Amino acid sequence: MNTLTKIKPAVLNPARLFSLLLSLLITTSIRSVAFAETGKLMAGTARINITPKTTEPLHDSVYARSLILDVKGKRLAFVSVDLAIFTSDRIEKICKEKYKLEKVIISSSHTHSEPQTNGKMAFQGNPFVAFYEDQIIKAIGMAADHMFEARIAAWQSTFPQLGFNRLIVRENGHAKESWVGDAHYKPENPERIPFGPVDPELGVIKIEDLQGNPRAIIMNYAMHADIVCFNYAISADYPGVASRKVEEAFGNKINCLFIQGAGGNIESLQISPRRSGPNDTVKTNYAPMERTGELLAWEVIKLAKSINPPTGNETDIKFMTDSMRFTGRYDKKLTYNLNLVTILLNNKIAIAVCPGELFVQFQLDWKKKMELASATGFLFGYSWSGGHWPGYIADVRSAALGGYGADESGRLIEVGAGEAIMTRQLENYYKLTGLMRKDPPK
Repeated sequence: MNTLTKIKPAVLNPARLFSLLLSLLITTSIRSVAFAETGKLMAGTARINITPKTTEPLHDSVYARSLILDVKGKRLAFVSVDLAIFTSDRIEKICKEKYKLEKVIISSSHTHSEPQTNGKMAFQGNPFVAFYEDQIIKAIGMAADHMFEARIAAWQSTFPQLGFNRLIVRENGHAKESWVGDAHYKPENPERIPFGPVDPELGVIKIEDLQGNPRAIIMNYAMHADIVCFNYAISADYPGVASRKVEEAFGNKINCLFIQGAGGNIESLQISPRRSGPNDTVKTNYAPMERTGELLAWEVIKLAKSINPPTGNETDIKFMTDSMRFTGRYDKKLTYNLNLVTILLNNKIAIAVCPGELFVQFQLDWKKKMELASATGFLFGYSWSGGHWPGYIADVRSAALGGYGADESGRLIEVGAGEAIMTRQLENYYKLTGLMRKDPPK
């Protein structure tokens, strides 16, 4: 179940209309290849505990894990955080200046059990935000201070699905979220029916040093991190378990970054009973969380060990930034400025970096299109690189069928925004490959 209140987009008012419109016109015109370089790959990675001092019960700590990729001094930084939603202009500004980064990408695992104060998470304005920022800046700095010559490769594998599509079509033709029962359907899917669509595929990106030692792993999987939602204790949920198990399997000599996919409408088949409050006598069952994390980690470890980076001493990185502007679905006064990143590694690994909670259909479609292009496609969802946070982004069919995140909020982004985002990502991919012409051929 997900009852998070999403970050509010900007609301225009007459006093600021002219200047904002001007800035929006400028923002929406920004589309540039930030760099395209071929050369020796340098990488750096670090892990840091970001659990703040709090009176809230602690089940397991939350972390930030960083990875920097550098070719000829052009640097990208990825940070995975065990938080629900996290954005920070301050991190972007400081790290760009201090560590000469082209872009900082902050990916939230979307755990619903991050540290809270009075029920508020970081994106809702709790007092831990500055502490998180300081710790994340440290993690990026630690990675920058310990760079090594590296190779990179990626692959994907399918295994029995861990999740199901939580927006279930009912007898009236509309969908309703899985935690709502009716005369036919039991709440929380106790029969573990594998409703669809889902993406049962796991993606792994592996970074190793020139001696063949794995140093960092990115695991990309699309499923909500709310197995122990309403546990009223701090936990990184199943992504924290999976990351820890992968790191242990490699002798704790690597960092494993969990990057959520398009899991906006995907719920875990294994789930813990929800508590009504911190004083509820019902105790949270962490076994489903542990087991789900273990199953995911097992697949990550197996896949990572089978991946062999190329033996050459050069890596090709192409990188493009973009921005798009949308309004609200119901409230046309709402404005969403979204930043996108498209990355192409060795002309084979294609990464679409997108903010918000995209529905899984976008990930399935993106990967099919990359397969047609003979590339391995990754969709990095819940990933902020500047701009606003859009909340849920449903595909058109899901927006029509309805349910939580699809049509139930007055602050949803306009219908068709997700399709437009992924079309732009595809266009930018082909620009990075050089196939998309700027002018008509002679």
